[in-house]
Amino acid sequence: MKHPYRIGVIGYSHNKFDAFEAINIIYEALKLRKAKYENCEVVSGLTDLGISGIAYQVAEKLNMRTIGIACKKAEEHNCFPCDEVFIIGNEWGDETYIFLNYIDELIKVGGGQQSVSEFLAFDGQKE
Repeated sequence: MKHPYRIGVIGYSHNKFDAFEAINIIYEALKLRKAKYENCEVVSGLTDLGISGIAYQVAEKLNMRTIGIACKKAEEHNCFPCDEVFIIGNEWGDETYIFLNYIDELIKVGGGQQSVSEFLAFDGQKE
């Protein structure tokens, strides 16, 4: 059986974005993918902060499974109660390779240096 369509969502974990706009962008993106693929999962960085937290909350409202892929340091923050969790390594970025290879698509909403490097790495590996 083919795995569910896995949508990675990345962006700021701090409040350096317009939350209302981010909610709308993520809601519309996930709603479109759910209509197209039906069986979807949202994959992000485990924390219930910033873009990851918004993505998980929207996914839950759309009855989509939630997957958290993060390093051990994420457990020091408020974590979303994901359906499935993978802890990879101890430092931020240790999980990037696993995260990028786990997902089928990547949605980036704003973001800092790590999300930019993940976006560029994902784009490069899918060509």
